[in-house]
Amino acid sequence: MRVKSFAKINLGIEVLKKREDGYHEIRTLFQTVGLYDLLEIFPLAGNEIILKGNDPSISWDESNLIHRAGMLLKERFSCERGVEIHVTKNIPAGKGLGGGSSNAAMTLWALNEMWGLCLKKEELQGLGSLLGADVSFFFEGGLCLGRGIGSRIFPLDDLDPCLCVLVLPSVSLETASVYGTHRVSLTSKKKDSKIIKFLDSRDLGLLENDLEKTVFRSYTQIKAIKRLLQKQGSELSLMSGSGSAVFGLFRLKEQAEKAARAISEEHPVVFVATIPREAYWAEINTGV
Repeated sequence: MRVKSFAKINLGIEVLKKREDGYHEIRTLFQTVGLYDLLEIFPLAGNEIILKGNDPSISWDESNLIHRAGMLLKERFSCERGVEIHVTKNIPAGKGLGGGSSNAAMTLWALNEMWGLCLKKEELQGLGSLLGADVSFFFEGGLCLGRGIGSRIFPLDDLDPCLCVLVLPSVSLETASVYGTHRVSLTSKKKDSKIIKFLDSRDLGLLENDLEKTVFRSYTQIKAIKRLLQKQGSELSLMSGSGSAVFGLFRLKEQAEKAARAISEEHPVVFVATIPREAYWAEINTGV
């Protein structure tokens, strides 16, 4: 079985408060984009999960979310079957693109099919939320509102497809560290939500990522990338998630290509497009 595991960007993040459990209450917009990893899953005669990947910077052991996803299914449903999973990584870690969460979701989805567990989407989302805050999103794809810690997912009508210039700075950031140093304003809960306004107007220019303030204090080069994308005419330019990737959305191909050429002189750039929900699932099912 071969399964594509797509990346996401966050079209906005509002950090509302710190919760008693240590996590942060947020409001966010998830959007799938056309950058993906490839999972190749082979049944084994034995009972073990063997995991291999092409990125030496990632631990391909029991700590990996793919392995944890497989073990979660085996333990919950007393499944005695084994698999070997080969991962071709294209989504870099530590960039706020959700590669690990996407891999976990697609592992749950693929093994549910392969092992005939007949779990519904809602059940898979519940299992995914045990592995990571945004794993649940990848069982929807397209454009979604995320609430709580990001695990409560509400599908939205898709945007018209946009071209996405995705800039990947050399620095990698840890989500827990960024949230841990983020200062939540006492007025965060009271201020008008740009995301709620966007839901009414669909004006991309309204959207913001509250975590940028924290990251930009320490990484001025990430702030500079955002400014450069804005100068190139992007309709929306934000850091994705907790960083460090920064994206710019464009309607015109010529404008997007010009921006990609300008920025690629200093930083790695991936030129992709936003993926609507129907196209997302068509791509995932291709080759299964």
